[in-house]
Amino acid sequence: MLLAAALFTWLGTWQIERRAWKHALIDQVEFGLRTAPVQAFGPGNWDHVDRRDAYRRLTVTGEFLHDRETLVRATTELGSGYWVITPLRTPAFTVLVNRGFVDPAHRDPATRPAPGGATVIGLLRLSEPGGGFLRSNNPADNLWYSRDVPAIAAARGLGQVAPYFIDSEARDQAGYPVGGLTVIRFADNHLVYALTWFGMAVLSLVGFGLVLRRAP
Repeated sequence: MLLAAALFTWLGTWQIERRAWKHALIDQVEFGLRTAPVQAFGPGNWDHVDRRDAYRRLTVTGEFLHDRETLVRATTELGSGYWVITPLRTPAFTVLVNRGFVDPAHRDPATRPAPGGATVIGLLRLSEPGGGFLRSNNPADNLWYSRDVPAIAAARGLGQVAPYFIDSEARDQAGYPVGGLTVIRFADNHLVYALTWFGMAVLSLVGFGLVLRRAP
């Protein structure tokens, strides 16, 4: 019982530490959303891109490669449909851009505008490897459930691309794709978990006391 109490106390303390880390992350993201966009990270900085850079506002100018577009299954506030993932080629590198959401009626590229040169402002997002819940990406059949940057780049013959993608912000003009639908939500249940573990520790100590009282 004493070992269990020690374990539960450690778990509760760990959850408190996780809560502090989560709050620092949320503060960092919220600060990044309020700041002016910075230039998209080029090859020289790719090795340093990590979770701390997620949701930073970026800007990049280049040429869209519409013939290498990828549609990724999506469910948004507008319903079910697809994210339109289009490579943007710059003089220095290529980066995947999530231009926004389209419904099934606008899945065909011919039903929506296809700008050539463009300046994109959006949020840095980390690659989503593998696929969605219980559904794996299937490049051979062109079925995509997550925005897996390396897999999409390989399937489209893009060679080396940025290890992140950019979620485009909402555009001024109406029509599809609809940008600006990024959902920024962080689960923050660490305090509840911590109180649960500390409660279990207390119960373990109470149980230990009961055992001592009943001992001959």
